[in-house]
Amino acid sequence: MNEQIKQLWVQAAETTQGDSWEEQTKFIERFAELIVLECMRMCEVTEMSFVTHNCDVEASGAITVRQFIAEHFGVGDIPAPSKQS
Repeated sequence: MNEQIKQLWVQAAETTQGDSWEEQTKFIERFAELIVLECMRMCEVTEMSFVTHNCDVEASGAITVRQFIAEHFGVGDIPAPSKQS
């Protein structure tokens, strides 16, 4: 399993307690949501790369793909990164 997937797994596991069916379902839902949000974040990274290189059409495409992903999976916007203390 690659490192990004492991990190998302750990984040999802932090939101659950116990082994009940409800907690397992909560974990699976959170893990899936984190993967989708990461895909959306990568669209943003791609968009910024295209903008930096003056590729406006491609940047617009990255924005569109991000919106399609959000709508398809029914997730909200990407949360701002939390500040580490």
